[in-house]
Amino acid sequence: MATETPPPSKTQPRLPSTEEFAAVQESAEFGELRRSYRSFAFPLTVAFIAWYVLYVLLSIYAGDFMGTKVAGNVNVALVLGLAQFLTTFLIAWWYARRAAAHLDPKAEAIKSRMEGGA
Repeated sequence: MATETPPPSKTQPRLPSTEEFAAVQESAEFGELRRSYRSFAFPLTVAFIAWYVLYVLLSIYAGDFMGTKVAGNVNVALVLGLAQFLTTFLIAWWYARRAAAHLDPKAEAIKSRMEGGA
């Protein structure tokens, strides 16, 4: 069975010093990586929490609305509850794609530079 990643190296990577970590943390490249992560993760987190709180508040205060039949025994509460799961998986999928395309290459470049001592 072929794999895309090589087997782990037997040698340990060089551990950067505290000063090297501090220098990287202050670099523009690391700042851009952090900004890119935060500009994606924080708004999605706030939006999802708001969506969840809306669902809970509707369940508490709008029982008649949530009990409205959609089809057969399926009501609005069930549809919105299942939509919670769907949005959770969609957000995770979207984040994984974005991280693989935008965040991981930047993080790997910083990591390899630090471990390589360049």
